[in-house]
Order: sequence, then structure tokens, then C-alpha cells
Amino acid sequence: METNVFSGLLLIATGAFTAGSFAIPFGKVKGWKWETYWLIYCVGAYILFPLIACLVFAPSFAGIYQEVPGNVLLNVFLMGAVYGVGNLSFGLSLRYLGISLGYAMSLGLMLAIGTLIPPLLDGRLKIMLTGSGGSLLIAGVLIACAGIALSGWAGYLKDTRIADAEKKKSITEFNFFKGVMAALLVGITGSAMSLGFEQAIPINTIGEISGIDPLFTLMPVMLLLLAGTMVTTIVYCIFLGIKSHSLGDYIRNERPGVLFYNYLFSLLAGLLWFSQFILFGMGKSKMGPYTFTSWGILMGLTIVFATLWGLYRREWKGAAPGIIVLMIISLVIIIVSSYIIGISGSV
Repeated sequence: METNVFSGLLLIATGAFTAGSFAIPFGKVKGWKWETYWLIYCVGAYILFPLIACLVFAPSFAGIYQEVPGNVLLNVFLMGAVYGVGNLSFGLSLRYLGISLGYAMSLGLMLAIGTLIPPLLDGRLKIMLTGSGGSLLIAGVLIACAGIALSGWAGYLKDTRIADAEKKKSITEFNFFKGVMAALLVGITGSAMSLGFEQAIPINTIGEISGIDPLFTLMPVMLLLLAGTMVTTIVYCIFLGIKSHSLGDYIRNERPGVLFYNYLFSLLAGLLWFSQFILFGMGKSKMGPYTFTSWGILMGLTIVFATLWGLYRREWKGAAPGIIVLMIISLVIIIVSSYIIGISGSV
């Protein structure tokens, strides 16, 4: 696949927009507890849409799995299961912090850890550090962390200066402490997806040899990795459903049409979330040998789009103008850092 950083950045940015938008349909879900709509969303995002994508773009995916060493398949699956812990925590961070602050704090650590750990383990980071590309990569990650820290600080100031009643108009279960704890867990475990992508390179290679368009060789990887994520999700959501007596939500239809639309909007969230990886895979294939830079771009720009959605949903209503300015500056910093991370792989 020919390296084309600009088109790769554009595709990844489009994927970041869908990633930053996926939680919006949840606002249309009525009467369901978090674990109920999260599980339906996950069925779409982790199983239904990845399977459809494989059938459309990589119909020989089953044969590819047979040619890949078993330890590679197991490692990718297990990385998916670990990522499942992070994604559940991510859902909780959105539940307690809202879209803008939840994304900024959760994806910030995922950006730094997920960009640096894979190349550190396989030696590519050491190679990059011998040239200017390594310096750009480290600078990009540090700048991104500064922007994310500024965004988190703006969110903290908003939390301390707006009354709880006002915050809960846009975030009904707002809880800053619980949200921060969930976000920290996201950062630690969520970057397992990035590591899973890098460990799955043999699957991408065999897929391309078997005739799959290089733009879509990530699809079999996603199906395998997200199958592991689904296992973790099912266990936790069913546990919560039993604990909170919400398992009946899946069939309860107290008002005509509500049940249908609850399923529809939850699955729409899954479609938006998964579509980021179709676009991410296409963009990643154009980033040359340093594909790991793609992860930082995706995470950074996703934070930007999610924050814009947070503004649209009035999550920052009542915040002082100075706090809004801080938040906007943080977005500019994150955009700049994503560009720096992106070009580091081509220097």
C-alpha cells in the first residue's frame, strides 16, 4: 500500500468524528438502565457490524484465521478482552462525566499509552528515536497530554463552579469522583486495543496476500479482537442487570414504540462506533511503516469532536467565559499534537 499521510489523516479524522458522535443516540433511549442499552450497543458494535463488514470487505476471513498461528489469534482475542474492561469503564466515565469531559480524560491516557507502548515493545520506537521522527513523536504525545490536562482542568473548574442541579440537566448521573476513577481505568486497560492492532499485523499480512484490499485488512482483526471485548461486556452487563433487576428491560414495552426505538438507537450507536474502525483501518494502511502513529491521531481528534458535541448538548452551560476559552485552547493543542504524531511516521 502506497504511503499517503495526508489521505490517511483525512480518513482517520473522519473515523474520529464517528467515534466522537457514537454516544449521541443514547440520549434518545427511554427507560433503560445504563447496562441495558450498553449491552445492546455492544452487540452491534462488537459482533453484528464487524461480522457484516467482514462478509462485505473480507469474505475469506475464516480461511485467514486458519493460516494465522494460534498464539497470534489468542493474543489478539485476549487483548480484546482486556480492552473490554477499558471500554466498560469508558461507558461509565461518559455516564458520570458527560461526553466532553469523559472523552478528554479517558482517551487522553489511551492516546499516550496506546501510541508509545506497541513500538516500545517491538523496537520501532528505538529506531525512530535515532532520527527526527522519534523526537516529533515524543513531542506530539507530550503536547497532546498538555492539551488533555488543560481540558481536564477546564472540566474540573466547571465542576466546582456550577451547581449540581444545573450540571444534572445535561448529565443526569453526574459524579466527578466516580467519573475520574472510571477514566483512570480506561487509560490503563483501554490502550490494549492499540497493542492488539500491532500484534495482529500477521493477520493483516495474510489477509492482503489472500487478496483482500489493503484498505480493509483490519476487518478480520476487528472481529476477532472485539469478540474478546464482547465476552467481558456480557459478563459485566448481565451482572449489573441481575444486581439492579433490569434484565426485564430487554422485553418490557410499557409505551408503544419505545422498545423498538430503544433497540434502534442503541444499535445506531454501535454502528457509529464501529464505523470509525473501517475508516481507521483505511487510514492506517496509508501511514507507512509507523502505523502506530494512527492511534494517537484517532484518540486526539475523537476528543475534539466529542467536546464539540458536549458544547452542542450544553454540558458547559453556565461555565464562565474564561473556562470556555481554556477548553477551546485545549482543543487547538490536541489538534496540533495529532498532526505532529501523524507526520512523525513519515520523517
